[in-house]
Amino acid sequence: MAPPSPSPPPPRVCVTGGGGFIASWLVKLLLSRGYAVHATLRDPSDPKNAHLMQLDGAAESLSLFKADVLDRAALAAAVAGCQGVFHVASPVPAEKIVDPESEVMVPAVKGTLNILEVCSSLKVQKVVVVSSTAAVHYDPNWPQGKPKDESCWSDRKVCKDNEIWYSLAKTVAEETVWEYAEKYRLNAVAVCPCIVLGPQLQCAVNTTSELLLYVITGGPNALNDVLWHIVDVRDVADALLLLYEKPESSGRYICAPNYISTKALLELLKKTHPDYNYVKCKADAQQNSRITPISSGKLSNLGWKPRALEETLLDSIEYHRKAGNLQGVEGQTYRLPDIFRHFQAADE
Repeated sequence: MAPPSPSPPPPRVCVTGGGGFIASWLVKLLLSRGYAVHATLRDPSDPKNAHLMQLDGAAESLSLFKADVLDRAALAAAVAGCQGVFHVASPVPAEKIVDPESEVMVPAVKGTLNILEVCSSLKVQKVVVVSSTAAVHYDPNWPQGKPKDESCWSDRKVCKDNEIWYSLAKTVAEETVWEYAEKYRLNAVAVCPCIVLGPQLQCAVNTTSELLLYVITGGPNALNDVLWHIVDVRDVADALLLLYEKPESSGRYICAPNYISTKALLELLKKTHPDYNYVKCKADAQQNSRITPISSGKLSNLGWKPRALEETLLDSIEYHRKAGNLQGVEGQTYRLPDIFRHFQAADE
């Protein structure tokens, strides 16, 4: 009797910025689906990344690589042997951006170009890039009342003139993906998530979670009654893997299934968790916000099934409650991350 043939090696993929909010959930999902994962980290020995090796399957199937997105040689070492790459690493600064070029433009744009060049040279089969709805929202010529879709792009000049540096960086970085992919025939897709909430796997509070904590703990400045587009971090991970595994996926995909106004969000949170301070909302301050409805229909048509908004919010609060991030410490307030400054109501 012939001996059984050896089972094929697991599919191998690389995740850049593996210790971040979205990337950690993606690594967890990939491991659960039988992938071997290479995760890049600026410092694998940093305690903030300790959660990765505690994930189920990590001991057997997760390899950590010290690599900055601006170091092509280090990226190449991490990508070597991988059939696919998920480029998640990109700065999402909470502080006011003082030097846009060095803080967001170079890491986002040059970092993306570096990973694309490495993928080309190593014959990677597919690259999935995390972009953002920040690269969608700021189009002054989009027809009023029409939900924005994948054909809508943020205007570079609008972003620059209004110092919306994060949006500018994500827009230019994603444009770089499509220019490069077309020129060098690289199989790439992009996902554009909105505000990503949900439970964390990493210990450090990330920028979007800080926004939610600002709302719950009653940050000092009132917020405008604007639209919030919200997606669960676990659903973003699902979308990334779905697009990687679906051979027919192409182009960009908006990942923004839920939207709610500040006022309605506060009402929903107070109904389930009445004991927190909560931020004030200026109900008459809707203004002419550029944040208008957007459609995730293209992604849903591939079979993406995101959670209900209430589940995301309740799981987020439960995580932060257990982590001690909501304990009433005298004088403790969270900052409104600067990339969400358009949420802040003008002073009286």
